[in-house]
Amino acid sequence: MRYLILLKAAENQLGGTPPPELFAEIAKLGEEATKAGVLLDTAGLTPSAAGTRVSLEDGKISVTDGPFTEAKETIVSYAMYELRSQEEAVEWTRRFLQVHVDFWPGWEGSSEIRRVMGPEDFGAAFAPE
Repeated sequence: MRYLILLKAAENQLGGTPPPELFAEIAKLGEEATKAGVLLDTAGLTPSAAGTRVSLEDGKISVTDGPFTEAKETIVSYAMYELRSQEEAVEWTRRFLQVHVDFWPGWEGSSEIRRVMGPEDFGAAFAPE
């Protein structure tokens, strides 16, 4: 099963520049997950100031350029894993957040784990031919 893990945090907290040691430890964790064959993709995202929101409300589509001031937290990165269970996704996520505890004291954020649905979740109407 595939799991998408979203990291949410306030933009530019603690000065906004993560310590280089944090990046080194994240790279080690990513290398471990890649060697284990479970990490499919991961990346950081640009700040919301560089983003665009496209919304549908009351039958109308609107486009708004960032930053999005009403958001306390934004999605700052993601990772896509191929794992056996939700519990395994929680463990990889816990390890990722622990690296932040260890190498960026005071940083705060949260992760959301979502299983990616495939054709098997929707029945024959969405099955590949």
